[in-house]
Amino acid sequence: MSAGDAPPPGAGGLTHVDAQGAASMVDVGAKPVTARAARARGAALMSREALAAVRDNAIKKGDVLGVARVAGIMAAKRTADLVPLCHQLPLANVGVELTVEMEAIVAVSVALITVYDMVKAVDPAVTITDVCLVEKTGGRRGTYRRSEPGGGA
Repeated sequence: MSAGDAPPPGAGGLTHVDAQGAASMVDVGAKPVTARAARARGAALMSREALAAVRDNAIKKGDVLGVARVAGIMAAKRTADLVPLCHQLPLANVGVELTVEMEAIVAVSVALITVYDMVKAVDPAVTITDVCLVEKTGGRRGTYRRSEPGGGA
């Protein structure tokens, strides 16, 4: 079946479900190539002691923020391997600025998981929270900016 002959969405209009209700990858072959950009954020809540150790680069496993940054970049590059039915997209740049929304969310999540892994010996109660898409441009739906309580973005 060619991209132009793609069947309509499956059960209940869901795009990743075929007519029989089975998981199915969406055919994006006919979609136009567009430039995209996205930002995501999250937080790892930890004790003052653990935060001080991170800031002072005193965690036995090494430079928490540096390793987490690399983990986030690696996660963004491997999003299609981590998220079922997610299409692999070529990334032009991964770092402080990420190129697509799923990659941004995955990068933030894996970076925070890395922070947890490296800090858990000092503070096993570290909590990962508030992972969300902040802003996205491009793609079929265009621009999205998260509205925050109080009107900020």
